[in-house]
Amino acid sequence: MLKPSKNLTKAFTEQIQMEFGAMMQYLAIANHFTEEALPELAKFFYRQADEERTHAMKFVHFLLDVGASVEMPSVHAPKSKFKAAEDAVALALAGEEKVTESISNLVDLARKENHHAAQRFLDWFVVEQQEEESSMSALLRVVRRAGETGLLHVEQYLARQGGAPAEEAEADAT
Repeated sequence: MLKPSKNLTKAFTEQIQMEFGAMMQYLAIANHFTEEALPELAKFFYRQADEERTHAMKFVHFLLDVGASVEMPSVHAPKSKFKAAEDAVALALAGEEKVTESISNLVDLARKENHHAAQRFLDWFVVEQQEEESSMSALLRVVRRAGETGLLHVEQYLARQGGAPAEEAEADAT
C-alpha cells in the first residue's frame, strides 16, 4: 500500500485533532444540557461526542494501516457555558461546517497526491458530513422555532425521533 506523504499525514493528523476537538465540544454541550435538566438534548450531544471519537479513531487507524506514524495532537479546551440552547446548537453546526470544509480539503489533497486509498477512505466522510450538517441544521431550526421557553417541546421532539432530528431519523429508517 502506498504510504502517504508527510504533507498528507500532517493533514490527516490535523483532522484527528479536529475530530477529537469536536468530541470535546459535544461533551461540553451535553454537560451544559445535563446541568439545565434537558436530558434528550444531553443524550443527543453525548451520542454526537461518541461519533466524533469514532471518526477520529478511523483516521488514526487509516494512518497506521498505511504505514504512517501517528502523533496524537493536543486539543483546545471547548466552550462550556452558553446563554441559550440556540447558542450551543449554532456552535455545533458551525463546527460541523468547519469539518465539512476540512474533509473537502483532504479530498482535494488526496487527489492531488494521487493517493487512491486516502480518496476511497475519505468518500465515507464526505457522505457522513452531509448527514451531520443536515441533522445539526434541523436541530437548530427546531430549537429556534421552540425558543428558549419552549425547550421542553424540543425534548419531546427528540424523544419521539429517538434522539435524532427528523432528517437523521428518516435516513436511519432506510
